Amino acid sequence: MAKQKKYHDDDDGDDRHYKKTLRALQIELVKLQRVLIAEDRKVLIILEGRDAAGKDGAIKRITAHMSPRETRVHAPAKPSNRDESEWYFQRFVRHLPAGGEFVIFNRSWYNRSGVEQVMGFCTKVQLEAFYESVIPFEDMLIRDGIAIRKYYLDISRKEQKERLAERAKSPLTSWKISPVDAKAQKMWKEYSKARDETFERTDHPAAPWRIVQTDIKKIARLEIIRDLLSSFDYKGQDKKLTRPDRDVVFFYTPDGKERLA
Repeated sequence: MAKQKKYHDDDDGDDRHYKKTLRALQIELVKLQRVLIAEDRKVLIILEGRDAAGKDGAIKRITAHMSPRETRVHAPAKPSNRDESEWYFQRFVRHLPAGGEFVIFNRSWYNRSGVEQVMGFCTKVQLEAFYESVIPFEDMLIRDGIAIRKYYLDISRKEQKERLAERAKSPLTSWKISPVDAKAQKMWKEYSKARDETFERTDHPAAPWRIVQTDIKKIARLEIIRDLLSSFDYKGQDKKLTRPDRDVVFFYTPDGKERLA
């Protein structure tokens, strides 16, 4: 990964630059949303990633100034007995965007090939059924007019360890710690294997995987927004501002595994 300028909360100059850039990008998001609403378009953003990779922080910055009426965030909870008895994708369908809506899934149906596979929460038969169904399912959504953007937020093992420790200490973030989080470091290799298999078997031209290097949180947030904006054409777009850094956000390729931890 290319060397990047690191933003520190206690560095006034760097932090001012970050806040100024973030505000400019959030204005671009408002421009984009005006077009999406006017054209009755449907957008689904899928955010996956390792524990402590920064999904919540990215979502807060994306949605901060977007219309609360047309913007929704869905974070799947532990499935109920009813959920378990349904067609797997059924629990997600009810949360898909309608016309003019911008929806973010903070984790998604890819729970099955991620945490469920690693933690043994699904059977091998269920996992294989998921792999066989997910691309046709996404193709069906796209044919119906839903624009899908899939992001995987990746993080180094060392940085994850530090963030999980900080999270556990803070009274403001300790609620995020779960039994699954506690095993994130111990099962690092298993999660890496599941991630790589997910990319290999679910990346497709209509909905490719975008991988985000998130060891530097603030840069990752800015580049996710840049990439998202660059994937749409809209009136008044600042194309220079919305040009993403492909060392931070890049598309999955089968021969690009050396870029992943």
